[in-house]
Amino acid sequence: MNVILLGPPGTGKGTQAELISEHYKIPHISTGDMFREIQKEDSELGKKVKDLIMGGKFVGDEITVEIVKKRINQKDCKNGFLLDGFPRTIPQAEALDKLTKIDHALLIRSSDDVIVKRLSSRRQCRKCNAIYGIDKKPENEGVCDKCGGELYQREDDKEEVIQKRLDTYREQTEPLIEYYTRKGIIAEVDGEQAIQKISESIQKILG
Repeated sequence: MNVILLGPPGTGKGTQAELISEHYKIPHISTGDMFREIQKEDSELGKKVKDLIMGGKFVGDEITVEIVKKRINQKDCKNGFLLDGFPRTIPQAEALDKLTKIDHALLIRSSDDVIVKRLSSRRQCRKCNAIYGIDKKPENEGVCDKCGGELYQREDDKEEVIQKRLDTYREQTEPLIEYYTRKGIIAEVDGEQAIQKISESIQKILG
């Protein structure tokens, strides 16, 4: 089963992706996490990716498609995978269609007010990339429950960058809703519910 998650930033896609991955035993592939690792590299690509992300922009299609292609061809994706953060544009979706068949496109929706509140309060672990926020707080403030790493606020979770991310999403990514609606594989989920309720809604869709 090959699944993609759609929706604006801050709708809880990362949290739901972990739950889906665990329940259905398929790998969670986050292009956002991959890009954050790449931007730490002392390389031309690392600098380019960092500049784009800090500006609230998306990484170009050519780079992104190549990274995803390499990942979904690995052995652990043989029985399916979950893509989180890809595709972001129509050209990326068309490129993905040439690589593999997508069975489900899950659209998680939330209002802008909820998104800004969630993202501006979000913290991420420096070691294992675990995410914490309004709906998922760590036992000890500033410390990751999983590995004990330091929690920090990402630059792209600051309010001025969040608005840029939302604008970019509407311009580049929202057209994917119609793209997958035409294919008849999209299903919508209310992202303002509690985490468990969202998870239950998704499981009803995926079966």
